[in-house]
Amino acid sequence: MEILWVLMALLMLGFVLLPFLRRRRGMIEQVAPGHPDAADPANYGFVRQEQLDVRMPGPDPDLLDVLDLVQRTQDYRAAAQLLAGTEARGELRWQRVQAFAGAASLELQQRPGNAGETPGGQWLRVWRAEQPKDAGGAAVHAEFLVQQAWRTATPGTDEFRIIMEEAKAACGEAALLAPGDPVPYIVELSVARGLSYPREEFEQLWLKILDRAPHHMGAHLAALHYWCEKWHGSRELAASFAEAAAARAPQGSLLAALPLFAVFEHLPEVNLVSGFYQSEVVTKAIHGALHAVHSARADDPMLAHVRHLLVFFLVRGERWAEAMSQLVHVDGHVGALPWTLSPDPAAEFAVYRALAVAGYEANGGSPATLLH
Repeated sequence: MEILWVLMALLMLGFVLLPFLRRRRGMIEQVAPGHPDAADPANYGFVRQEQLDVRMPGPDPDLLDVLDLVQRTQDYRAAAQLLAGTEARGELRWQRVQAFAGAASLELQQRPGNAGETPGGQWLRVWRAEQPKDAGGAAVHAEFLVQQAWRTATPGTDEFRIIMEEAKAACGEAALLAPGDPVPYIVELSVARGLSYPREEFEQLWLKILDRAPHHMGAHLAALHYWCEKWHGSRELAASFAEAAAARAPQGSLLAALPLFAVFEHLPEVNLVSGFYQSEVVTKAIHGALHAVHSARADDPMLAHVRHLLVFFLVRGERWAEAMSQLVHVDGHVGALPWTLSPDPAAEFAVYRALAVAGYEANGGSPATLLH
């Protein structure tokens, strides 16, 4: 009987500890205020948690101004003008298409149009109706449908498939309106993942993107998901895809950081090995990403994405000074991996930021010693 009571006690203890052990993708709990490790990030000029911008990974003042205008007036024309003036093959156009689509999708979620109310995102519907031949509007509409599928339906259901099939058709229409633009095909990468394209069909789609923008970081990140173990590939296929892209990356390209994203996508759900983040595979991927960051143009739109992921890995690896060096560049914006996987991205980012500050100061660092 005593053995039975001991086993029951151990079982109950397991239920208590399990939520703390099972931190998805290695997430860690917040240091409580008043704890000796709770150093004050404000001493470094960092933005207060409630003021962190969760919409974007880094600053894009033109986009924010236009988004504010469009959502305030429900007039799409400023968005159409901004996209028309954004270079088609660059990373910035893809990010802006995602931002406009995401804004319309969130508006619709918040105001679905019940009881005769005008549904949110009406400006996108008007845009498509009034300018059906506008390539920018067509690309935003295709991405909007993709986001709606992932946001409102469950993969594998008829509802999900119907929305994704509509998105696929919208991608084709957008591609016809702008033959040299890679964005419609990048949008379709998410469709390919959701509709389980066979590998041959996926690779044909990927070749269309390589023909138009062979070093497009956003496209590679979207394609990486397809090759991951949780979708249609494996840890080995994802690593091979990422390493091949990094190997052929030109000088100054952020593709050298792609292996770090592949590592992130395959982090164990429960990690009980304290040295995992100092392991050879993680260290090699971090060094590749750091090299990419140091070599990239300061205005590369994808730079913030890499810096945010580096903050995660550098904090987990207790490389405090290096984590702080990345934080000074991205603080204020948290619309990137890994924070966007959390129900509260700003809070998740603030946890890691506080830990970086605490670790930095515990090892002799201070605001005076931090290089900007």
